[in-house]
Parts: sequence; structure tokens; C-alpha cells
Amino acid sequence: MDNSLIKVLFIDDDEDDYILTRYWLSEFQIANCELEWVNNYEAARNAIARYQHDIYLVDYRLGPDNGLELLREAIANGCSSPIILLTGQGDWEIDIEAMKAGAADYLEKSQLTAPLLERSILYAIERKQTEQKIREQAALLDVATDAIFVCDLDNKILFWNKAAQSLYSWKKEEAINQKTQVLWQEKHVSQVEKALSTMMKHGSWEGELHQKTKSGKEIIVESRWTLVHEFGNKAQSILIVNTDITQKKQLEAQFLRAQRLESIGTLASGIAHDLNNILAPILMTAQLFEAQAHDERSQRLLQILITNAKRGANLVKQVLSFTRGIEGDHTILQLKHLIIEIQQIIRETFPKSIEVSTQVSQNLWTVYGDATQLHQVLMNLCLNARDAMPNGGTLKIFAENLLIDENYAKMHIDAKVGHHIVITVSDSGIGIQTEILDRIFEPFFTTKEHGKGTGLGLSTVLGIIKSHGGFIDVVSVQGKGTQFKVYLPAQEVAETIEEQEQELPSGQGELILVVDDEAAIRDVTKTSLESHNYKAITASDGIEAIALYAEHRDEISLVLTDMIMPSMDGITTIRTLRKINPNIKIIAVSGLTSADKVNTAYDMGIKAFLSKPYTASQLLQTISTVKNS
Repeated sequence: MDNSLIKVLFIDDDEDDYILTRYWLSEFQIANCELEWVNNYEAARNAIARYQHDIYLVDYRLGPDNGLELLREAIANGCSSPIILLTGQGDWEIDIEAMKAGAADYLEKSQLTAPLLERSILYAIERKQTEQKIREQAALLDVATDAIFVCDLDNKILFWNKAAQSLYSWKKEEAINQKTQVLWQEKHVSQVEKALSTMMKHGSWEGELHQKTKSGKEIIVESRWTLVHEFGNKAQSILIVNTDITQKKQLEAQFLRAQRLESIGTLASGIAHDLNNILAPILMTAQLFEAQAHDERSQRLLQILITNAKRGANLVKQVLSFTRGIEGDHTILQLKHLIIEIQQIIRETFPKSIEVSTQVSQNLWTVYGDATQLHQVLMNLCLNARDAMPNGGTLKIFAENLLIDENYAKMHIDAKVGHHIVITVSDSGIGIQTEILDRIFEPFFTTKEHGKGTGLGLSTVLGIIKSHGGFIDVVSVQGKGTQFKVYLPAQEVAETIEEQEQELPSGQGELILVVDDEAAIRDVTKTSLESHNYKAITASDGIEAIALYAEHRDEISLVLTDMIMPSMDGITTIRTLRKINPNIKIIAVSGLTSADKVNTAYDMGIKAFLSKPYTASQLLQTISTVKNS
């Protein structure tokens, strides 16, 4: 907002309140105000009628008169400047009446301060200016796009403008003298009858109507009806102005859908955090028992427990990747591992009527990418394939090497010369209609019934593949199935082979401070460390951790701290510990932390980050690496 002079009219019968308000205006930090005062109803009415002020501050009590009545009268007489009602004592009923009458705000005098008054004035003026701009823009849009026509009381068209022709696809000569029910269908006939009754009674009507155009396209219009006297040879006619709001309504629905998705993501993230805290002690306790149990039966049972705990942790990561788009670093990937994982998920969760087959070429090249995002791509394509086969069918996933030459690149606009990996996901389902094939990658476009598709899946897939430098081809035949081909640039670098599990590195009696608000995680981590020749002390939050570190600073070699804790979070704990000792070695731990927070922690000097639930091997390997760094 600019610093132009704001003309304020203060309407109050108490001079002391005027003097106090004048002082408050002199204390304003942003607004530059000029104050005028009147002390009675009649003077206020005359002053408002001159339209010389930008805002009005009106006391509720004006001697024998009432500020609320002045507010109603001013607005009824066309006052467009905002009016703020001042009350001596907070009265909820007066506040409600003030807002119903059109007050920009209501303020209780006993709670009023200069900053509060300044904020209220600036907000009221800015909102009024914004509303005026919206009205001006709406007027321009109305002129440019509204369908305007006139019909008699029997719904026979008497006048038809070009915008009406454009909206309904009926030419003027086709529309004139035709009845509206012949030109289009009203979805809710009873609503139209009620609209006609209201208009005949009050002279006008406004509302939404659902109609169909000449081509059968369903539209939603914001319709305004006005009773017109003596149009042509008719004593009474109806002027109708229809604004096409179909796209607006669709966008509103999509926005609400996106908000629901965001809410679901937030809920799922919270559940995932709790699940990770549950799985972490289960996994580490099982590994501790595995090291101590020597009979075959116990080893077998513990291995089942460990495998399923890891599987649960992986499922949590998948939920997070779908709901919050958690991203990992781009690394050299061998896609056959992703395909095997997807195949396992499909066989466990898809209907048994869907047969799954995979085929991966030997010596498949590697790609440089984000495993989580590429997992999401394959999962989305497979879910679409499942939905296309409600009665069962065959889902195939193939991966092969392809060298794209100049010839191929010239025939495909997105292709680039070089080595690629091609992943094909095909189904034997219902196929995609030819007329909508070009739209399937549009955000929010979906052919699924309401509530069963967001329209975000394929647009997300396309975005991820483009961010990896690749492209997608799709071929579909109705009744026979669909085939998606995903092309990703291949790398000459070989896949990084994970080393076989080695003997766990042990400590040399070093003392480690373990900070976590979950007692089970503290206990099992402490036990794991002590089982491998470390000493450990624990803290349940950041405040306790700082106190313990201050007491044992010379003995503690390393701090292992959770990122999400009550009282004091991990970021604040790390920052405080580093103030005590800039050279402190810290490993951050969390089951749910955004990339921004992890990056912030690294910027603050942490040495490593562990995701919950972590295994004893991951814990000890990380500590060994940090300790020797």
C-alpha cells in the first residue's frame, strides 16, 4: 500500500476518546492519516454524505443515537468507504449485527492500541480497493464473454447475441423464435420453474444452471434474469445474462481435491512418523536377539521378524513418497531392482485375476536418477493398468537397452541421440479413447468416475521423466489395451554393488549420548551400542541432552539425536550443542524429516543422517564412519 494521505472521520461524542485516537494516529508506523472529528449523529450523517473521507471510525453510542443505525444508513445511501465500529465493551451480538450491516471491522475500545488500530485501518482500505478492482475486472469479463439473450414468458427467444451463439453453438437464425427447451436441456427443471416464479415476484433472479449445448457438451452458467417491460411487441420479456463458469467450477473442484490430497499426505506423514518410531526398536531388538540366539528355530523366527520389520519400514517409505514426494539424491541405479520390487508389490496387492509378467534384458544399462521418483512412475503406470482391467487381464513390464540414432531422433520430437533404457508397461485392458489420448498427461484430467481418480498420476509421471531427461510414448487400442514406453538416458557408469554384510564394527569404550523422546528407541539403541563395546547415556529431549553434554563434555565422543522432539527440536538442540563445542560430532536421526530440515542440519555441521527405523548394522557403520572422519 502506498504512503498517500488517509482521511479519517472519527465519530464519537466523547472528546477524551478523540484526543486519545488523535495520539494513536500520530504513533502509526506506516499509515499517514489526517483526522477529522464530529460528535453527533446529524453532523456525522452530513459529513458522510459529502464522500470526502477514506474511512470512518464510528462509536456505537452517540448520545441518544446509535452508531449501528448510522452505519446502516450510510451504506444504504451509497457510502463506499469502509466503516469501523467502535464499542465500549465487547458485545458479541453487536459485533454480529455490525458485520451483517456491512462494517469493515469492529474494535473494542478497552483493548484498542495504536498498532491494532493502524492494522485495522490499513486492512479495511486495502480490502475495499481489492474489491473494487475485482468488480472492475468482472465488468470487463462480463462485456467480453457473457451470453445475452431475451425471451418471452413462454421461453421463446426474441434476441440472441454473438456470445450466446459462441456458448451454445446455435446460430442467431437458428435460435430466434425457438423455445429454450428446444435449444438446450435444463438439468434441474424444477429450479428453472422456481427461478421464473421468483423473477415474476421480485423482478429479478440470480443463480446457477446446468445446461447442454447444441453439441451435447454439459456447461454450468451463472445466470441473471431481469423482467423487462415492452421488448419488441411483447408486454413483458426476460433479459438473461449467462456467464459460463464451467471451467471455474472444475478448477474449484480440483483445488478442493488437491487440498484433500494435501491433508491426506499430512495425516499419512504423521502416521508414518509414529510407525517408524514403533518399527525402530522392534528391528534393533530382534537383531540383538539374533546375535545371542544360536538354535536354528530361534534364528528362523527372528529372521522372519527382522524381514517383516524391514518390509514395514519400506512400506512406510512408499507411503511417504506418494503423499509428500520425499526425494532422495540422484544416484546410479540399476532399474531391474525397482522392477522386482514393483512386481512383488503388485503380486501382493493387485487382484489375483491380473497376471503379472516381467522381463529384464541381461546386462541392462544403468540410469542416473532418483529411486523414489522412478518407483512412483512405475507404480502409477501399474495402478492405471490395474484400473483398466476390472475383470482381470495381463500386465507386462519389460526393460531393455536401446541406442537412439539420428533417424529415430528426427522421428520423435523429444528423443535425443544416445544410449537409453526403455521400460514398457502394457495391459490388456479397455484401452483409451482416441479423442482423449492427447489429454491424458494434463493435470487433473481423468476418465475415472468421481472420487476414484485425481487426474494427477500421469502428469506427475511426465514431470518426473522429463526431469530425468527422458520422454514417454503411449499407444492404445480400445478394447485391446494400452502400452506406455518410458525412455531414460542410460549411463556408462556401472552399478554400485552393495557389499555383503560384514562383521559389525565395534567401539573402543567411547561414550555416546543418545537423544530421543521415544523410550523404546533410547533403550534398544543404548543396548545395541553397549553390546558392541560402546558406553551410552540417554536423554529424552533436547533440554536434557544439553544438560548431560555440559556435564560430560570431555567424555562424550559423539551425539546421536532425533530431529522431531517435544520441548526442543533437533535443529535447536544441534545449534545449542555446537555453541558449547563447535567441533562436536553429531548424527541426526528421524523417521520423518523434510529435505529442507536435513539440509539445514548438514549446514549446521552434522556429520551424518540416519533414517528410522535403522538396523544395528546401519547404526554402527555410521558411527564408525563419523568417528573416524
